[in-house]
Amino acid sequence: MDRKSAIHDSFCCEQNGRHASSRGGRASGFTVIEAVVTVAIMGLLFVVFYSAIPTTMSLVKLCRENERVTQILTEKFETIRLYSWDQVNSNGFIPAAFTVGIDPSVANSLPYYTGTVTIVQAPIAESYQTNLLQITVEVNWVSCQRLQTRTMSSFFSKYGLQTYYPTF
Repeated sequence: MDRKSAIHDSFCCEQNGRHASSRGGRASGFTVIEAVVTVAIMGLLFVVFYSAIPTTMSLVKLCRENERVTQILTEKFETIRLYSWDQVNSNGFIPAAFTVGIDPSVANSLPYYTGTVTIVQAPIAESYQTNLLQITVEVNWVSCQRLQTRTMSSFFSKYGLQTYYPTF
């Protein structure tokens, strides 16, 4: 056997520093125990990822509901902002209670969000207290058999902001 053939035979028989005949002359491979453990780990990962789907979907639903409530609160305040002092102070001009359906684009959508609008004198002790109202809008809904509530408050001035110029 020449030198070139001996180098070739020793190179082909070694893999990763181990001799191919380390298991009694058989070719190396996975044992049954290694394969079973691998399948068990893969099964566990599949169950974990599969069980995460409902949790993710419920979080997406909650985020959508919170975003919709924020839109409702903003819409109520933007509407109130357009009213005059006399309109806000008149009884019944702004409804004290409201209902918003699931789908705002459908006229007779199922009611899902209920809310109240509360208008009171501002809780301050300043001389302009009679010219300032505090408006609170509260929205309630049931999500996952749990009552959810969001509230937003703001002040409404009789004379508005007037000509306010910031000084820098």
